[in-house]
Amino acid sequence: MTSVAPRTTSAPTVEKVGGRIGAVISGVRLGGGLDEATVAAIRSALLEHKVVFFRDQQHLDPESHEEFGRLLGEPVAHPTVPSADGRYTLSIDKEHGGRANQWHTDVTFVPAYPAFSILRAEVIPPYGGNTLWANTATAYAGLPEPLRILADNLRGVHTNNFDYAAVRPELTERDVERQAAVFAAVTFRTEHPVVRVHPETGERTLVLGNFVQRLSGLGARDSQAVVGILQSHIERPENTVRWQWRTGDVAIWDNRATQHYGVDDSDEHPRVLRRITIDGDVPVGVDGRRSVLLTPRSVPAPAHGGASGESTDGTPAEV
Repeated sequence: MTSVAPRTTSAPTVEKVGGRIGAVISGVRLGGGLDEATVAAIRSALLEHKVVFFRDQQHLDPESHEEFGRLLGEPVAHPTVPSADGRYTLSIDKEHGGRANQWHTDVTFVPAYPAFSILRAEVIPPYGGNTLWANTATAYAGLPEPLRILADNLRGVHTNNFDYAAVRPELTERDVERQAAVFAAVTFRTEHPVVRVHPETGERTLVLGNFVQRLSGLGARDSQAVVGILQSHIERPENTVRWQWRTGDVAIWDNRATQHYGVDDSDEHPRVLRRITIDGDVPVGVDGRRSVLLTPRSVPAPAHGGASGESTDGTPAEV
C-alpha cells in the first residue's frame, strides 16, 4: 500500500497558450498531497481551458500519478486494453495507440466515457510526436444556426469495432489482427447524442470522433457526409492547440469537451506516455435523452477495478 504524502499548499499560475483552448499551469508539484484549494484551482482551469499542461513533473510514478488522479475523481481502467501496471495506467506507445493519427475522444464506445484523462510523458522522440487537442464546445458554438439545429437532433452510434487496417496502414496484417483482438476483445456499441450538455459548465459540446460508426436514422453515405461537416468545424485551427512534449510533461484534458490527435511524425523513435482516466457520467442531450448502451447488455468489469459506475445507466439495453 503506497503511503500518501502530507497535503501541501501550492500557488498555481495559469497562462493561456491558445485563444480558445489550452493553458500552462505553473507552481504545482503534482501528487496525492495537494491541498483542496490547489485541486479546485486546477479543476477550474481545466473546465475553462479544456486542456492544461504542467512541465517538469519527472517525480511522478504510477503510484503518485494515480494518487493525483483520485483528487479529480475515481480512476477507471480501459474496458479492453490491459493496463501497464496491473491497475489503471494505460501505456501510450507504438504498440498501444501511440500513433493513432485520428481525431477522437477517449472511449466514447461506452456510455459513461471518461471525464478527464491525465497523460504524462516518459520517453519523447527527438522530433515530432506532438499531440493536438480541439475544443468541441467552441466548435459547437461556432456552427451556423441551421447546423446547430441539425446537430441538436442527431444521435450517433459509437463502436470500438472498426477498420484497424485503415487507421494503422503501416502495420502488417498480423499486427492489425493482434491490435483488433485486444482493442475489440469485447465489441461495444453505444448511442450518444451528437450534442451533449456538459454536466459542470452547462456548455453544449459535440460528441464525434473516429469511434462514430453512423448516425441513427441515416444511411452510411448520409452519415459520413453529415459527420464530416460537423467534424470539420471541430478541426478548424482556431479551435485547436498543439503541444510539443518534453520528458516530465503532464497534460490533463476534459474528455467531455475535447478531441485529441497523436501525430505520427517521429519515424521509428520511441515515444512512451502513460495515461490514467477518471470515470465520467452518462451524456445527456439537449432534449434530455441520455446515452444508451446497445451492446453488450452491460459493460464488463476490467481486469482491475470496476466498470464505469454509470455505464449502463441502470437500464438494460434494448437490442
